[in-house]
Amino acid sequence: MPSLFVGQMTDLIFTERELVQSLKEYIEAEEMKLEAVKSWANKLDMLTRVSTLDPEGFLAHPVNAYKLMKRLNTEWSELESLVLQDPSDGFISNMSVHRQYFPDEEDEKGAAKALIRLQDTYKLDSESFSKGKLPGVRYNAELTVDDCFDMGKLAYNENDYYHSVLWMQQALRQMDSGEDAKTPKADILDYLSYSVYQMGDLPRAIELTRRLVAIDPSHQRAGANLHYFERLLSKELRDRGQGQQEPADEKPIQLDTYERPKDYLPEREVYEALCRGEGVKMTEKRRSRLFCRYQDGSRSPRLLLKPMKEEDEWDSPHIVRFLEALSDEEIEKIKELAKPKLARATVRDPKTGVLTVANYRVSKSAWLEGEDDPVIARVNQRIEDVTGLTVDTAELLQVANYGVGGQYEPHYDFSRVRDVNYLSSLQMSDVEAGGATVFPDFGAAIWPRKGTAVFWYNLFKSGEGDYRTRHAACPVLVGSKWVSNKWIHERGQEFRRPCGLTEVD
Repeated sequence: MPSLFVGQMTDLIFTERELVQSLKEYIEAEEMKLEAVKSWANKLDMLTRVSTLDPEGFLAHPVNAYKLMKRLNTEWSELESLVLQDPSDGFISNMSVHRQYFPDEEDEKGAAKALIRLQDTYKLDSESFSKGKLPGVRYNAELTVDDCFDMGKLAYNENDYYHSVLWMQQALRQMDSGEDAKTPKADILDYLSYSVYQMGDLPRAIELTRRLVAIDPSHQRAGANLHYFERLLSKELRDRGQGQQEPADEKPIQLDTYERPKDYLPEREVYEALCRGEGVKMTEKRRSRLFCRYQDGSRSPRLLLKPMKEEDEWDSPHIVRFLEALSDEEIEKIKELAKPKLARATVRDPKTGVLTVANYRVSKSAWLEGEDDPVIARVNQRIEDVTGLTVDTAELLQVANYGVGGQYEPHYDFSRVRDVNYLSSLQMSDVEAGGATVFPDFGAAIWPRKGTAVFWYNLFKSGEGDYRTRHAACPVLVGSKWVSNKWIHERGQEFRRPCGLTEVD
């Protein structure tokens, strides 16, 4: 064998060794990928076993709803990319079939914003959400460091530094306690330090930026920010006549550490307090004047043998609740009819008159006609019997579903150009926590009770709007709120509710 050939063979031996090493690395990578996929499958198998036993109950926990959105929008796509490294036709075709039904980025953002909305309304700190410490929950659900980071980043990208601070702080707290995460600590400190600066807390922003520089000395933005923050603080100290820098507050950032920015809603604080059950203005003396009675609808033949149970919820304006207004079978039928038609609820733009979605109304709704099913016709007749008003000129029966964080901020149900109306609201579900209907003007909170109907007049007998009835649907904290609403127009009631002689009759 010629020496050159032997030399070439020797080279090939080393080449083969490199190939074997490469093969082993490939096998290791494949095994790691397979183990990762197995881990995913096992985790999701356990999760779906629980979630499919009681889908509505599982999704009643807002964290479960958020994490479902996040999994389907973000994490399943990551798994798809992993599998695509060695394409699996079955998995990919399955993904293609189902992807059209997956939530998109806006849905994931919406679920995250719902958690923030609940956090504000019910004064829940980020740890309460992260550890699943919510009232009335039946399922345990926790947020990871990466979940908290994503929440904070969402707020940051919308210049909402108040909530960015709360969630980045929670991510940092969990990481400091030893929890593993994909997110680097430097990224958390980067977002947190700048958000704290935006909240006007320079000493803490400096302390956090120093921690960031200690972790990553080459972080150019951190170094520049640190010098900038220090110059600003020195100037502030000189302006106040202080020569020494105040030490940073080492207490963890809580809900009340910084003041929550004001927004467009003037009665925000009153509205949210009522949602929490605070500030309700029904005194014991007033409560003693509320009564229960049987309502036969002025001797309606349909109510003579089985009158409706009626109880007062509020004295002025008068709000009543009818008990056993809907049976469980009727509720399920109405939900069955509505589900295929549910769409994001809209509001009418006061300037253009065009129906559009709005951030202050977060729900899905459907409209049902009496011809859709005998149950709808029967419910319409029942509303007419107990209220004494004709529903011939009323709007269709609206079925609304308020899921995670679902709400409708304070609004009037009547048109301010004297058009409509009176409202009958049929409660189709109990809600574990949250979901009250509140009236900020006079301090009432009406809580959902399955199978009951709540009724009030939005107009005085004169036809003028009763501005006290500005009301709101509080965010659902835990549970899913289903209601059927029937807006009964003023037109057609001339002989059933005669006009009053004064404006406020």
